[in-house]
Amino acid sequence: MDGQIIRTEYSEIMQKSYIDYAMSVIVSRALPDVRDGLKPVQRRTLYDMYELGIRYDRPYRKCARIVGDTMGKYHPHGDSSIYEALVVMAQDFKKGQVLVDGHGNFGSIEGDGAAAMRYTEARLQQITQEVYLSDMDKDVVDFMPNFDETEKEPVVLPVRVPNLLLNGAEGIAVGMATSIPPHNLGEIVDAVKAYMKNNAITVKELMKYIKGPDFPTGGIVTNKDELLKIYETGSGKIKVRGKVEEEPCKGGKVNLVITEIPYPMVGANIGKFLNDVAALVESKKAPEIVDISNQSSKEGIRIVLELKKGADVENLKNMLYKKTRLEDTFGVNMLAVADGRPETLSLKQMIEYHVDFQFDVCTRKYQTLLGRELEKKEVQEGLIKACDVIDLIIEILRGSKNQKQVKDCLTMGATEGIRFKTKTSEKAAKKLRFTQRQATAILEMRLYKLIGLEIEALLAEHEQTVKNIERYEDILNNYDSMAQVIMEDLDRTKKTYGRKRRTVIENAEEIVFEEKKVEEMEVCFLMDRFGYAKLLDKSIYERNKETVHNEYKYVLTCMNTDKICFFTEKGQMHSVKVMDIPLTKLRDKGTPVDNLSNYSSAQEQILFVASMEMIKNGTMMFVTGNGMVKQVPGTEFDVVKRTIAATKLAEGDVLVLAGLCDAMDYVVLQTKNGYFLRFMKSEISSMKKTAVGVRGIKLVQGDSVEHAYLLESRMEYTAEYKGKQIVLNKVKLGKRDTKGTKVRIS
Repeated sequence: MDGQIIRTEYSEIMQKSYIDYAMSVIVSRALPDVRDGLKPVQRRTLYDMYELGIRYDRPYRKCARIVGDTMGKYHPHGDSSIYEALVVMAQDFKKGQVLVDGHGNFGSIEGDGAAAMRYTEARLQQITQEVYLSDMDKDVVDFMPNFDETEKEPVVLPVRVPNLLLNGAEGIAVGMATSIPPHNLGEIVDAVKAYMKNNAITVKELMKYIKGPDFPTGGIVTNKDELLKIYETGSGKIKVRGKVEEEPCKGGKVNLVITEIPYPMVGANIGKFLNDVAALVESKKAPEIVDISNQSSKEGIRIVLELKKGADVENLKNMLYKKTRLEDTFGVNMLAVADGRPETLSLKQMIEYHVDFQFDVCTRKYQTLLGRELEKKEVQEGLIKACDVIDLIIEILRGSKNQKQVKDCLTMGATEGIRFKTKTSEKAAKKLRFTQRQATAILEMRLYKLIGLEIEALLAEHEQTVKNIERYEDILNNYDSMAQVIMEDLDRTKKTYGRKRRTVIENAEEIVFEEKKVEEMEVCFLMDRFGYAKLLDKSIYERNKETVHNEYKYVLTCMNTDKICFFTEKGQMHSVKVMDIPLTKLRDKGTPVDNLSNYSSAQEQILFVASMEMIKNGTMMFVTGNGMVKQVPGTEFDVVKRTIAATKLAEGDVLVLAGLCDAMDYVVLQTKNGYFLRFMKSEISSMKKTAVGVRGIKLVQGDSVEHAYLLESRMEYTAEYKGKQIVLNKVKLGKRDTKGTKVRIS
């Protein structure tokens, strides 16, 4: 078949395709609909549970069944996304109102994941069934075909409360994201009613009812005055603090107990908070804290900080708020799909969209109910009329040959082919004018309905039907009547499911925490050959220089604000803050370097020690056993991490030399087999610390570099090789990457 080639600009095709993809992600996956406040995966999961009959008053069902059914019928995007959505809807520490009743391990507030779906069970919560999924049989929402057009799914659920505000939302789309905090159900209901009574209400007036977010974890919102702008614009930052209480203990001590955490701390950030507090203790910024224990349980959060007697409690609180995530921000971006496109909404707009949706749902509901009542009224009137002429109807039934003759007679008065006992009966039959629906009901009527009490019940039922019709017509024809119905429904929801506010809204003062400034001073760092390190006052060092240099392997002066760096044979650089090293007397033993840093004397050997100030102002030289050499600018090592790879080593290779080389002119490499090579330092290129380096010496098979020396041209250096003294400055000057000169032992 001949095809037609359409020439077009490639960039235009890419642009159109990407926009189509982005809109698909935005509308079909990532963002909630403003009407029911649900993302497609949440909506489909809840509807599937409703379809499977997993109601709140029925037994739990395996989550694997729910996930599989949802994926097979409505959401073909993988089981993990469906199960994750199901789990979140069951977690009371993430949702303002839990929608799914989970049975089994559904994770914890500390970030523990839920058990696999084959182990957990779930069912709908009562509120979900009564407020989110009720009236689905009354044609209240539109249905659309599923992905393969074998099933029908609702476009939205008929949610009776603004779920977008109640449970909030989080989602990342393409080029945009939504982040809406949860709110209090009772406050939301009051705000919706206030809007329905006065459509011209402002956001400021609405906030008399909705004070601010109501996080499931409680906490304290500290920027009350900024909330108005956030709710007017739909974006901003909410500052949230955890709740810290003082708990008296024996001996006059006081413990700090964290009973509520900021909402953003939910999950792994609790562990990070504990690590941050531990780091403050280790760095001696919070020496008053003796112990940290997480005593949280199903009853709630309880993190206990044990303090020393006489600790400055207020200052410690301020430090926790300033230095940890106990005070955090919740970024608000109230983005949702409204009228088929993403839109950033204000508080009033959200309520406005919800109310419009409720009127639409209510209209469709009562139109359906009115239609049903009118049908019922028609049938009831037919049966009442039939009771008055029941003898004639029986005569028609007995005289007819088939059902069609009976129906034609009842609806049109057609008497042809029907045998009547008298002409009077035939004449009366010709006057019958029942409707088709009434005729069907008469034919299906059972004889016991002719009992007197049954007829009375039918009349009473008809009277009630007429009242229902009047009521439904009033609701449909009068705005105030429909608004009253919606408000009564909201009141019932608030009374049944409302709860007290958890989050406190206030204007708190900005936390002011000033760290004690360390008085900068020069000290002397000492480390002996056993790895014990200490600091010595500079004046004591000056008076005992000879003793110090005789007894200690490494001696260097530095500032107390500096860091000491240890380079090891494994190519690692371990650093420790000078302030973390104890300042002692001359004869005190000191502390093992193993206890101060990540270095382990059992696993590696220290080759070189220097202060960070010395290193970053100089150039480091590295030589390995395989003969690789390189120079590295000292600034490469000025990092925050306590341990880094100082150089890259080949497998099985070790570092032989690490040292500052700025004042040096020559490099001498000595091999195990007695080869010595002296060459100019300038032959070695400057490289990154992640480089392996260049070859310094050609090694014969089985040989390796045993020692390396850095020489200054004005000084004489000697080294011993198998009992022979070698003057390194007199070793024949060669070129890098040559064999060198072999020393012969006579």
